[in-house]
Amino acid sequence: MKSTDTESRFELYVTRTPGYLWARLFQKLGVHPIAVTLMSIVIGAASGYFFYLPTLKMNLIGILLLIWANWYDCADGQLARMTGKKTLIGRILDGFAGDVWFFCIYLGLCLRLTPEWGIWIWLLAAWAGIHCHGRQCAIADYYRNIHLWFFLGEEKSELATSRQEEKEYHSLKWKSSEWFHKLYLFFYIRYTKSQEAQTPRFQELFHAIQEKGSISEDMRQRFRADSLPLMPITNILTFDTRAGVLFLSVLIGMPWIYFIFEATALELLRYWMIHTHETFCQKYLDEVINNS
Repeated sequence: MKSTDTESRFELYVTRTPGYLWARLFQKLGVHPIAVTLMSIVIGAASGYFFYLPTLKMNLIGILLLIWANWYDCADGQLARMTGKKTLIGRILDGFAGDVWFFCIYLGLCLRLTPEWGIWIWLLAAWAGIHCHGRQCAIADYYRNIHLWFFLGEEKSELATSRQEEKEYHSLKWKSSEWFHKLYLFFYIRYTKSQEAQTPRFQELFHAIQEKGSISEDMRQRFRADSLPLMPITNILTFDTRAGVLFLSVLIGMPWIYFIFEATALELLRYWMIHTHETFCQKYLDEVINNS
């Protein structure tokens, strides 16, 4: 684990532990982490078909497949760390896996609900999936990385800036063996910018800290204390709670509830989390400026 601060007990026992056991098995079998990621993508995508079918038996199979895919999604990163087989393509595929799962699930649910809802279910799914789901997961991931940056330091955090990524992007060439990395950065820069656009006060604070060149241990601990209550919210905005509501809505025969949940409850939670985080970032920004 990166830190117990960012892992809930549910995540630890329901996802991390099974993922770790799968990783140990794959390690003994000599399976490459990329192969595990690809299996995760296929299994998770297949769940969309079973959510499309309006029978309890098929929906239960879809639920089991998505849980299985999530275990593999957890296992591939642990396996990569166990074996030292960390690759750029593995990182890209790992980030791509969840998008493929949910695209197929949204497609299956929309096809299932079209006879009743018509074009409106497609519009609702597009809003919930593209506008809401994407931003919710992006900001949750960003806040976890910010928390780890303050708590564990720069070396143990994956917090990146679009400026750093753009600098690396422009240093690479298309007509060389670097083209794949450059293509990856092209899309990742846009992802990072979307995170930065949601956090203007933190961007000012981060820039002020970088200009100052250091941050006191006292501020690190106080920031961690302010940020820690938001970590359970970041977990709600990613997979576990989202999947739970999806499973429940499908099992009771009202899959449209899942889209409504993303577009309302999770969006309100995202707004509240951003407001809270930006408020205490402003407090620390004032402190850094006044002490400069």
